[in-house]
Formats: sequence, structure tokens, C-alpha cells
Amino acid sequence: MVFDGFDFTGFWEESAYSKKFDGGPLTPEKIASAEAALGYKLPASYLHLLKTRNGGVPVNRCFPTGEPTSWADDHTAIETIFGVGKAAGNIVDETRLMVEEWGYPAIGIAICDCPSAGHDEIFLDYRACGPQGEPKVVHVDQEDDYCITPLADTFEEFIRGLVNDSEFDFEEDKD
Repeated sequence: MVFDGFDFTGFWEESAYSKKFDGGPLTPEKIASAEAALGYKLPASYLHLLKTRNGGVPVNRCFPTGEPTSWADDHTAIETIFGVGKAAGNIVDETRLMVEEWGYPAIGIAICDCPSAGHDEIFLDYRACGPQGEPKVVHVDQEDDYCITPLADTFEEFIRGLVNDSEFDFEEDKD
């Protein structure tokens, strides 16, 4: 079962800024349109999350990593999770922008932006599974020749792994 035992209470930030990314109710028509435009089947866990809110800003926005990213030595950060539909930051427009205009590799679907204003993104990576399979979640760093860092084997694992930024020490070393 998708997200078995996961409590979505308090998952989304409640702000006017966050709500501008909400694509409204997730409908079969919106899903079919996005999948047709992108050429990929959306993971059940991603659709399950979008039924709680169709895009927005999560409260927990950091994902621990075993290797450095352009953001930090031990994690990456996201700003928003893209929804499906016509809201700001939807997956079709964002994926096209990142691949066609910014030169990101055509490996799948852009699902989250990062605090770098487009210089790194979180993607669903379909390279190993094909367009109908279960994609991995990766961090793609435009500033490092589009270096791809694996984050999670599934979207659900990625969402379950998000932690609050208070988990990390952001103070620079003063020595």
C-alpha cells in the first residue's frame, strides 16, 4: 500500500506562497494530459501525494545524502514540489523549461525546484526503468556539468526521507 502509515497532517506549508503552486483537485484528465505531454507514467506514490495537495511547499525540505551536493556536504534542499495542471510550477512546464531551455538531461520529469533558482533540480529518473516503470529520484546539478546524484529508489522513499532544515547546522565554520 502506498504511503502506508504515513501521516500527511502538517506536510504542506500553509501560506499564500505555497498555495500558488496548488494545481487544484487532481483529476484523471490532468493526469492523462501530463503523462501524454511528458511521455512517462507518473508513479502511484507521486499521485497519492498530489491528492493531498496538487503541488506546493512542504514543511520539511531537506533530503540527507551520502555525498556532497551543490547545496551542502550532507544533504540537498528543495523549495517546492511541482503539481499537475496549470498552477505555477507544474511538472510539464518545469520539465520542458529545464530540458529544452536550461539543457538538463532528458532523463525524466522535473518534480522539485531547489533554492538555487534553477541551477539544480530534483528529477524522477526513468533511465533504468523505462517510461512506464518506477523511477528513481535524483538531484541534477547544472553547475557541475549536470552531475546526477541518486537520492532515493522511489518517490515515496524520497518523501519519507525529507527532514526539516533544523536537522542541519547551517553556520559556517568560523575557524
